[in-house]
Amino acid sequence: MAAGKARKLNRTVVLVGMMGAGKTAVGRALAGRLGVPFLDSDVEIEKAANMSISEIFQRDGESFFRDRESEVIDRLLDADPAVLSVGGGAFLAPRNRETITRKGLSVWLDAPLDLLWSRVKGKNTRPLLRTAHPRETLRALYEARVPLYALADLRAEARHEYTIDDMARQVEEALAGRGDILGEAT
Repeated sequence: MAAGKARKLNRTVVLVGMMGAGKTAVGRALAGRLGVPFLDSDVEIEKAANMSISEIFQRDGESFFRDRESEVIDRLLDADPAVLSVGGGAFLAPRNRETITRKGLSVWLDAPLDLLWSRVKGKNTRPLLRTAHPRETLRALYEARVPLYALADLRAEARHEYTIDDMARQVEEALAGRGDILGEAT
């Protein structure tokens, strides 16, 4: 992207992908590059519920969580254009994909399974990986979800050697090709 050229984000960019793909880190960096707010649907859900995602899953179940997630995503997409990171399962729901398509633009952070595992192994913050065999669970989730993530409007490939800034730049360059999303500032 040409230096010094002012850009204006016209719609919210929604980062989708697997846990560990870098949605939050890349989202923050991208928001900084574009000069817009960064939003995280999981953080907003935790604030509203006054408990962690893990606690919500444990107390109320995944179905309850997914309903709240849809409500929060819809509300956040009604706000001014921003960069929004959504949980790994959010884009799987047809209602969320439809809302995101109608109100924003989805970008799939496509990370290979081995990179995802290197980022999430040993972390206790992933309720879906609290199984006897978390790597196999991650593989099953990955294989089931990739075809749905592939429905995203844009795709940015993650690689082991990429920094957070490399990924943010890659997403920004993809957005630059979409004048309806990232246009000239007036």
